[in-house]
Amino acid sequence: MSGVSPDNIFTLQPEGLEVLALELFRFQYRENDIYRAYTNALHIRPEEVKSMLEIPYLPIQFFKTHRVVCGNFAPELVFESSGTTQTINSKHLVKYSDIYTRSFMTAFEQFYGKVEDYVIVGLLPSYLERQHSSLVRMVQVMIETSGKPESGFYLYEHAKLAEELQKLEARGQKVLLIGVTFGLLDFAENFQLNLKNTIIMETGGMKGRREEWTRQEVHAYLKERLGVDVIHAEYGMTELLSQAYSKGNGLFMTPPWMKILLRDENDPFDIKTGKGAGVINVIDLANIYSCAFIATDDIGKMQEDGRFEVLGRLDNSALRGCSLMVS
Repeated sequence: MSGVSPDNIFTLQPEGLEVLALELFRFQYRENDIYRAYTNALHIRPEEVKSMLEIPYLPIQFFKTHRVVCGNFAPELVFESSGTTQTINSKHLVKYSDIYTRSFMTAFEQFYGKVEDYVIVGLLPSYLERQHSSLVRMVQVMIETSGKPESGFYLYEHAKLAEELQKLEARGQKVLLIGVTFGLLDFAENFQLNLKNTIIMETGGMKGRREEWTRQEVHAYLKERLGVDVIHAEYGMTELLSQAYSKGNGLFMTPPWMKILLRDENDPFDIKTGKGAGVINVIDLANIYSCAFIATDDIGKMQEDGRFEVLGRLDNSALRGCSLMVS
């Protein structure tokens, strides 16, 4: 696994993705029992796989039923999906916590600059009420890294949050307000603000707390009530260690070590390239010790410039707690 190390992954240039992906594929075929069994069941010979389009993508449901790991280790972190009472939660066993930290910190800085420049505010009530959330872990580390006394989590203290945001606004302090969708909507319903120095970033998730809105409806309401020009968004999941970010209009960009491909809904082995719609496959090279090649149940649309939208979920897939809103 000579080339597949955190140092190589998080300094990767886009043109180097395929070479590293193929090397990681062969490592995971050797070391990951579930992935090897799945690859063998497809009658795919690793030595014949020459491109990213030929790599087999593990259905995301395996994280609900199996230990998706390379080798045998005691994980430093266990991430678990929120799910519902009727579903089995996914579990992602993370061998080294610092790989996750390095992944989200490096990606955030590539898109937004240094975390230390921001006050980080987490409005994640439903996530704070349970353990093993990768999102809470990410925001917690960002809060600590920011070094700002105003950084922190808010449950339902909307009046206190509004007062704090107005103080920060008055002194021109950059703020990242990252929140679950229903939490941001509840806050905006109670308070109308004019936030010119604050990035509002929604992470999805209505969790039955509200009637489902489309992404456009959510973003239009938040922009009107909170006085921002655009709503940012984060696309991540329990089974990944990396995130894609949208700086507006629901169009996401990935860091260099993460790539989105689309597969045909009726033929999962027909991987699409270029513009079009399909079901999302993810390459996440940060998943060194689990599986870096995942077939999700999310429906996506690719733009010509490589940005992508998330349009919803396959009808026959299990509902994930962090539901995605159909456009």
